[in-house]
Amino acid sequence: MGEAMKISNIIEKINASVISGSCDADVTGLTSDSRKVTAGGAFVCIMGAVSNGHTYIQDVIGRGAGLIVVSSKYDYMQHFSDAKIPENVTVVETDDTRLAYALMSAAWFGYPAEKLFTIGITGTKGKTTTTYMIRNVLESCGHKTGLIGTIETIIGDEHKPAHNTTPESYEIQESFAKMVEAGCEAVVMEVSSQGLMLNRTAGIQFNIGVFTNIEPDHIGPNEHSSFEDYLSCKAKLFRQCDIGIVNADDEHVDRILANATCRVEKYGFSETADIRAADKELLYEHGKLGTKYHVSGLVNLDIELCMPGNFSIYNSLCAIAVTRHFNVDEQRLKKALYDVRVRGRIDIVDLAEVNASRRDFTIMVDYAHNAMALESLLKTLKEYNPKRIVTVFGCGGNRDRDRRFEMGEVSGRLSDFTIITSDNPRNEEPEAIIADIVTGISRTSGRHVEIADRREAIKYAVDNAQPGDVIVVAGKGHEDYQEIKGVKHHMDDRELIIEAVR
Repeated sequence: MGEAMKISNIIEKINASVISGSCDADVTGLTSDSRKVTAGGAFVCIMGAVSNGHTYIQDVIGRGAGLIVVSSKYDYMQHFSDAKIPENVTVVETDDTRLAYALMSAAWFGYPAEKLFTIGITGTKGKTTTTYMIRNVLESCGHKTGLIGTIETIIGDEHKPAHNTTPESYEIQESFAKMVEAGCEAVVMEVSSQGLMLNRTAGIQFNIGVFTNIEPDHIGPNEHSSFEDYLSCKAKLFRQCDIGIVNADDEHVDRILANATCRVEKYGFSETADIRAADKELLYEHGKLGTKYHVSGLVNLDIELCMPGNFSIYNSLCAIAVTRHFNVDEQRLKKALYDVRVRGRIDIVDLAEVNASRRDFTIMVDYAHNAMALESLLKTLKEYNPKRIVTVFGCGGNRDRDRRFEMGEVSGRLSDFTIITSDNPRNEEPEAIIADIVTGISRTSGRHVEIADRREAIKYAVDNAQPGDVIVVAGKGHEDYQEIKGVKHHMDDRELIIEAVR
């Protein structure tokens, strides 16, 4: 990216018509946020869920915009003063301004994806853990790797907290450019269904695209209209990658690949998988939950993980399938998978490091914030036959109330004891949210207690822990805040656990 770029170059990949002005002029910046437009900059009008970029046309003209990209599907001329376009402004019309913004962002930063080995991961569950597994393996084998995901963006030694699972297209391309500048060889990123639906990754031809699994989720207002729409958006990834690595055991995998244009490799427990897991063994001692298994097919080795359950096996199989394309060292691969830890994902607190006298139970933080994720986690923990499963959780305010009933019912059915507390109440009263959860748990015979203060709830769980218990503090995972009435207050579940254990 330079200080300026000719309009003809920045729009070279988009299907557009020039309505007014010259494409020989230079632009000095690019944005879809009218507040960030500067003299000579390009502004792309995006019609979002909250606002319509076209309504800011006069504002960006006043700020000196040199290029405005508008939608052919909208009457944009009503927003020009006296329905006239100023002579010093170039206006370009296109069918899809989101797509245009993605392609223009790639051009503005000099197409950085073409200078990296790009790995995109989509799926309902497992994206975050799998990205960290892949990065751990590649980094341990000398391949400098960037990461973009739910928790953070990593560029070299820089860690930047994330706001979206898949950032806006401009941010993606900017991060890619910084990764190239930092000497990264590869990037692994989570690709959400929303990101695919909104064309945030448009213009990126991934070297490898990954499908972990799919279950009904993110369906509703401002998300996906149906499961079919959700699946269709995820399937788009396999029309913009060279190699598709997919979970052979997912019941919807054939639909995901129905219109795929990539070469396909499969992983899983199934005989149809190219990389197969077998001989699973559970590993359990107080304070630790893990698993080991054998891999056969395109790879032949034994793997041990400090993470429990089949979902951890699937995540690691995926990492093995991806990193195989880098010819990684086998021993470094095994060690990297054994050592991987992901903040807020089955994140077991090492009690021995905190208080040696309190090491006879296991306690973890996990991001499970809907019924599907909580059920998967609790069923996995039951396989280890702990003395009790104690679940501490709440639900977010200003979100679908059904989630509260469903999570209450799941915890009541699968936990031996539930401590219902506050999550991010936002603009609702914590007691009202807790009452909804109680409605769900009352459909079961599960025992529970209500403690609205999350700090006190975690302390209660720790103070009443019995030898052999597994305690799950669910819902917030990696988050380090609690949102109340529009204000985010510092709160980290790991810190609260350590405070209670001491």
